Amino acid sequence: MKRTKNHRILRLFVAVAAAALILLVAGLALKREAKASGDLDEILAYSITVDVNDDATLKMVYHIEWKVLDSDSEGPLEWVKIGIPNKHYVSYKALTSTISSIDYMYDHGTYLRIDLDRKYYAGSIVVFEFELQQDYMYEMNQLTEGETVYWFTPGWFDDCKVDQLTVKWNSDKAESWDPACEVEDGYCVWTTKLAKGGRYTVSVTYKNDAFAFDTEKVISKSGGFDGESDDDIVDVIIGIIIFLGFMALIFVVPIALIAAAFSKGANFGTTTEKKITRTKIEYYPSCPACGAARPEGKDNCEFCGRSFIKSEEKIEEKDIPAEETSVRGKTTDGTYRYDSSPNTYLRVHVINVPRVRSSSGGGSSHRSGGGCAHSSCACACACACACAGGGRAGCTTKDFYNTNLRLSALAELAGESEKTAK
Repeated sequence: MKRTKNHRILRLFVAVAAAALILLVAGLALKREAKASGDLDEILAYSITVDVNDDATLKMVYHIEWKVLDSDSEGPLEWVKIGIPNKHYVSYKALTSTISSIDYMYDHGTYLRIDLDRKYYAGSIVVFEFELQQDYMYEMNQLTEGETVYWFTPGWFDDCKVDQLTVKWNSDKAESWDPACEVEDGYCVWTTKLAKGGRYTVSVTYKNDAFAFDTEKVISKSGGFDGESDDDIVDVIIGIIIFLGFMALIFVVPIALIAAAFSKGANFGTTTEKKITRTKIEYYPSCPACGAARPEGKDNCEFCGRSFIKSEEKIEEKDIPAEETSVRGKTTDGTYRYDSSPNTYLRVHVINVPRVRSSSGGGSSHRSGGGCAHSSCACACACACACAGGGRAGCTTKDFYNTNLRLSALAELAGESEKTAK
């Protein structure tokens, strides 16, 4: 009788641990599934026209042409969020009827939420514009005494490419700019395209007396999280504590009880299955923004922050040519150079996924599996002196734990677990 009771306890907590494991890996599994089905969206044109006001704030007009490629996997496009440089905006307003509402939001990065006038399905192109007046955008006397520099990195998109990015900056009173560009109708004009996650940084330099620059409003190009206040940091710390507590609830307690059951006669074991992800990455030999040579092992330019990555794609072992002996057959974490190109590498990432099994007495076994749901997301990240990214509804812009879970969602889940326990 006692052995049967221990066996039931063992099965119960093995099921709990297995369910927890499914919850943690579900996001990654669905992300792979979404990528396999193709891109959701494409940015056909993305332009920002910038004029410096007398008070040194920036008048920024955004024009975006957004094409929906897939409205079945995660639904039609209804609203997006577009990154803005920091929380010190002065004003914003919609300029086209395709925007039904526009609101500021903070999600570990500063954004404008753009609600569209209707649902947009596959094949549709929505064109929208808005105006933003932005403050806290410059450095004073950092590079050269007596000069002020504006740094600007338009928001980038991790899950969709930008066919054409255009930045137009009024050249009036400007002393210099970087990188080199054409000047058309009084504007410096930079034009490029962005791969998924691609970034592009420009800078414009003025004399300190060109506009009403304020030393109390300077920013740091290499600063911390953009626009993050002390309250935000407290929220993050609380979120971490909740996360760790939740993980302890899910894993530590069941393991302790399983160990207790094991000591009373039950047998427990685990096996693992190796999952290997291979990514083929092609780099630019030099920074496409400032021209600096790419140091070995670096993904981003140390001078302007632009990504050196020209393209990247997930591949299988069978997709690697037989003659590429230096990269074939690699099953340990690392980055390996292709023989055929000094700028092409294979990045291998290995994880061991546990497979839980339990048995006692008569040798019966139990397996737990399940499915999950997913939500629409196409988001990007933020940097200190530039914009956050943008994308569809429901994104997590900074995933500290690489779990694709929001801290707020963990808090809600922990709350629900507490209610269930009571």
